This record gives sequence, C-alpha cells and structure tokens, in this order.
Amino acid sequence: MHRPMEGVRVLEVAQFTFVPAAGAVLADWGADVIKIEHAERGDGQRGLSRVLGLAVGDGSSFLPIMEGPNRGKRSVGLALEKPSARKVLDELIRSSDVFLTNFLPEARAKLRIEVEDVRAVNPDIIYVRGSGFGPNGPESNKGGYDATAFWARGGSAAGVTPPGSERMMRMPAGAYGDSIGGITIAGGIAAALYARQVTGEPSVVDVSLLGVGAWATQYTVNQALMRGGPLPPRELPRHGSPTNPLIGAYQTADGRWLEFSMLQPGRYWPEFCRLAGRADLATDERFADVEKIMANAAEAARIVAGIIGRRPYAEWVEILSRGEGQWATVQNSWEVGQDRSLRTNGLIAQVVDAEGKPRELVANPVQFDQTPVTLTRAPQFAEHTDEVLREIGLSDEEMLQLKIDGAAT
Repeated sequence: MHRPMEGVRVLEVAQFTFVPAAGAVLADWGADVIKIEHAERGDGQRGLSRVLGLAVGDGSSFLPIMEGPNRGKRSVGLALEKPSARKVLDELIRSSDVFLTNFLPEARAKLRIEVEDVRAVNPDIIYVRGSGFGPNGPESNKGGYDATAFWARGGSAAGVTPPGSERMMRMPAGAYGDSIGGITIAGGIAAALYARQVTGEPSVVDVSLLGVGAWATQYTVNQALMRGGPLPPRELPRHGSPTNPLIGAYQTADGRWLEFSMLQPGRYWPEFCRLAGRADLATDERFADVEKIMANAAEAARIVAGIIGRRPYAEWVEILSRGEGQWATVQNSWEVGQDRSLRTNGLIAQVVDAEGKPRELVANPVQFDQTPVTLTRAPQFAEHTDEVLREIGLSDEEMLQLKIDGAAT
C-alpha cells in the first residue's frame, strides 16, 4: 500500500507533545520526519520522562511519553544558536516540504527560524506553528500547555467539574489536549500540501491549544454565544437523564460502570426490560409509551439503577450484548489497550524498541485503504545525525568540525 505522505519531508523544530504528535502522525502516514533536537539538551521531554518516573523499569530505553509523539522520526542533534549549524539547517530547510515548530516568537527570532527566515531559503515550504494562544494578540508570546490553554481556558475543565465541587476535575490522561491538537495540526498540514499542489502557493498554518480546546467544547460554547451569556448550571439526576432513563452511567454489583446512550426510549425500553428479566416493566402503565417514559423518567431511572446494581459487570456485558441498544463499558487505560475493536482494526500497533523487544503503542485513528499502520520506534537522541548530514552532502571532516564546534552531536 502507498502511504499518502510518502515523498513528503517534514523538518520538525519542536519539543514535548503538542506539535511533535503531529510529526508522529505524518510519519505514520509515510512522511520522512527529521526531528531537530538541541545538541546538548535534546527534546525537553526526554528529561521530563525520567523526572516523572515514567520509565518502563526493565532497563529499556523505551519511554512511552517519548515514543507516542516521536515514533517513526529521525533525530538530528543540532545547536541552532551556533553559527556553524546554520548551513546544516538551511540545507534541511531547502530539502523539506514542511517546517514544523512550537517555539515561541522570541526564540524563533533569536534562532532565525521565523517565516521570513525559512522562506528565504525555501520559498515553497509550508510553515506550521503550534502555539498556546494563537499568533496574534497580547498572548502570542505566552507559553501554554494543554492543562492551561486547552483544558482550563478552552472550557473542558468547567464542563466536567460539578457545581459546588471543592476541586476542579483534571484531564483524564497526560498530554490529552496535546494529542488531540497534534492530529489537528496533521490534518491542517495535509490540507496545505493539497492546496500547494493545486495552486502552487505554500501556506502558513497556525493551530493553538486554546483553539483546539474551544473546538472540542463548541457544543456548549455555541449555545452560550446564542444565549448571550453563561449557560445555567445543570443539575443532572443521579441516574438517567431528565427525560430518558436509558441515558447515562449505571453501576454494577461489583462497582463497575456501564454507559447507556439509547436515545430513543420508546424503541429501546421494551428491549431493555426483556433483557433484564423485567418484561413486566414494558407494559407497566407508568412506562407504557414514549410520552409516559419521558414523564416518569426519574422513577424509571431509579428502577434501572436497582436492576443494574444487582448483577456483576461481566454478566451485564453478556446480557446487553444480545440487544441492539447503544451502550458501552467504562474502561480503564489497560482495558482500552486490550479493546477487541481497536485490536481487530489494527489501532493497537506493535513496535520494536531499541533493544529489540516488541512493544505496543496506540496508532493514530486514521487509516487508509483499511490497512493498519506499520510503526517504527522513536529515535534515540541524535541517533541519525551522521546519516542525515551525509544525505545533505557533508563530508566526514565537515561533520567532525561541527561536533568540535558543539554545533552537532
């Protein structure tokens, strides 16, 4: 199968997850992604992974916090602030289709990697910036993480924190907004490559974590805009929804959760009652038709909660699987990794680490021609410096001099 980004070269000057995750997706799709890491410090996430104690613990170099957003790339150790590194950078820019960065404006100006600097070398390159708060306005030079720009500012934190709560709800996973933002950037790059092919004009692509956060919460933000003010607090019932007992989460006898989303109560109430061994409830005068189910939803939901709470999780999974109504198990991270539909569709992919041991990673959710992606591991720090420098025509003597200068490693 021809991967759609084969033949595209991406030059990535970025670190952590938000923008590097875009590079990983493009690598999954076949692009040659060259990751520039500082010749001494590398990507800051390499150090962060150890500070946070996220190593596998078996002596392996495999660090999921690095592997996820960096699989499939080649790493070049280059100190861009060194004058002698400029020739190397310019040659890489000249041979690339996309320049990808999340450096702040001040750092970009200092390193001479702003749009005009890069376009002076390669006028046809697509220039891509990931930021916290966008390229314009008073916060354009302000750094942001997904916890701040995406989760807090973008509306998700307020959306999941119950009224009167003594603590704000946190993101459900590390790099949550970063990962969503990364695949958003990858989509923008794909559109820009298509536009360049059609019009001959390269684009400047901007994606902010705040913008991604607002997009993710657009359902409620759009309602607030129409209303002309904040939405009133929603006091949801403990079980079900105000008009439908077959929406919401229910707890099983062994403390697990099931999420119901049967949006047509008139259609699915009789089926649920039959599966639950309570066919009598389908003809109960209180729930005899859709209008009565909606009018008596609170009472019906209490009954459903009692029914679900009398049997264990595994039993309910088997029972509910016999019906057509929409529901799902509430899975932890391990269970997500074992999910049969993810595995059947190749969305949990094998990768071989630097020590030759097979590992697994979540694949990006986009597939082409129903073909699962083939992953290769993330690069070790500066692993491909010599290989890439030779590709752009540097001699061994020139490479040695760069290393003596501290410009490459």
